[in-house]
Amino acid sequence: MTAPQPKTKSTRRRSREIFERAEKLLVGGVNSPVRAFRSVGCDPLVIERGEGQYLYDVDGNKLLDYVCSWGAMLLGHANPGVTAAIAEQAKRGTSFGVTTELEVELASLINRAIPSLEKIRFVSSGTEATMSAVRLARGITRRDCILKFRGCYHGHADSFLSEAGSGLATLSIAECPGVPEALAQLTLNIGYNNLNGVEHLFSEHRDKIAAVIVEPIAANMGVVLPEPGFLAGLREITRKNGALLIIDEVITGFRIHNGAVQQFLGGEADITTLGKIIGGGLPVAAYGGRADLMNNIAPLGPIYQAGTLAGNPLAMAAGIATLKQLAVDGLYHRIAEKADRLATGLRNALVAAKIPGQVNSTGSLSTLFFSEEPVRDYAGAKRSDTKRYARFFREMLDRGIFLAPSQFEAAFVSTAHTSQDIERTIAAASDALKTMAADSEN
Repeated sequence: MTAPQPKTKSTRRRSREIFERAEKLLVGGVNSPVRAFRSVGCDPLVIERGEGQYLYDVDGNKLLDYVCSWGAMLLGHANPGVTAAIAEQAKRGTSFGVTTELEVELASLINRAIPSLEKIRFVSSGTEATMSAVRLARGITRRDCILKFRGCYHGHADSFLSEAGSGLATLSIAECPGVPEALAQLTLNIGYNNLNGVEHLFSEHRDKIAAVIVEPIAANMGVVLPEPGFLAGLREITRKNGALLIIDEVITGFRIHNGAVQQFLGGEADITTLGKIIGGGLPVAAYGGRADLMNNIAPLGPIYQAGTLAGNPLAMAAGIATLKQLAVDGLYHRIAEKADRLATGLRNALVAAKIPGQVNSTGSLSTLFFSEEPVRDYAGAKRSDTKRYARFFREMLDRGIFLAPSQFEAAFVSTAHTSQDIERTIAAASDALKTMAADSEN
């Protein structure tokens, strides 16, 4: 067993100074709310660079990173193949506003891995992808309502900001001011894994629901797995009721295997959204599906969507370099083995410290919930002890391990993480949990 990582109160004086400047110019000092670290009760990190599995802050602290830019950096930071592709393209130009062959090449790689995406439209963020997918579904069905699941997060478009996960869960925002009530009423929420509830909503709102949108594996209330038959049940219900099924794979696409996770879970989407990994760390996302559906988008059809930087050549080059590396035989198996060892080690550490907890995991992503009961939906996630998670986060950070600064997010293992990194993390977690247990007894 690797020796426990010594607990050291790292100096972050320069980080604090920079963040104080940021607060005067940026809203809350950040450009995305969870980065403020408020839910974990400590000062935010200010990062200078990343390399492989590590982040380095502006004070020179070296952190073993399990946030991985919220899942985007499957190949680790500053992957040589990806950075070389970006640099080469930058010499040729960074944005043209017209088509490049790179867009066709990346779309071909995606189509090869996910054949159900017969046609694809690139956008610049996961929010754009899901927002556009819902507009497409509404336009095709001529219906206004969408059905989503409590605790799933599909970006910050107005239609998604009720009972959502990710930053809204972290900040305890149940409903977002600024979303018109008339629009909010068009979004129906039900518990994750609740097929009976979905059936009931379709009966109650007959011929009014345009689409069901779902994370195939929830990762924005923390990791919550679909129960057997859940996606297949959604596929059956939507077909029976003339609605479309949108599967949001912004996080799961190309993370569990070289393609979409829906391919293993029994529910093929009408429209799939992708993001994060397909851009290799640059801002890019996509939505796609059957050609007969996608052909309704302008310029072929009347449903409008556009973007100045959509298909940006730098992002396309990074995505191509990333997906080519992911096609290596055995790569996902090796990542999953390390991630499974991490999850098992965390479970054992909880038992040894006599602290109640659950580790939900699949493939290369996991979440530790401080909860006595299994977490199967958003209600269960919200019952977990977020104050204890905040303490655990700080203890791990003091030991040089960077986890998500929120209970309602995932930890990600990348190709850059080594077996030694996993053992070091387990040892640090064991030491942190024992410290927490001892403090609670005093």
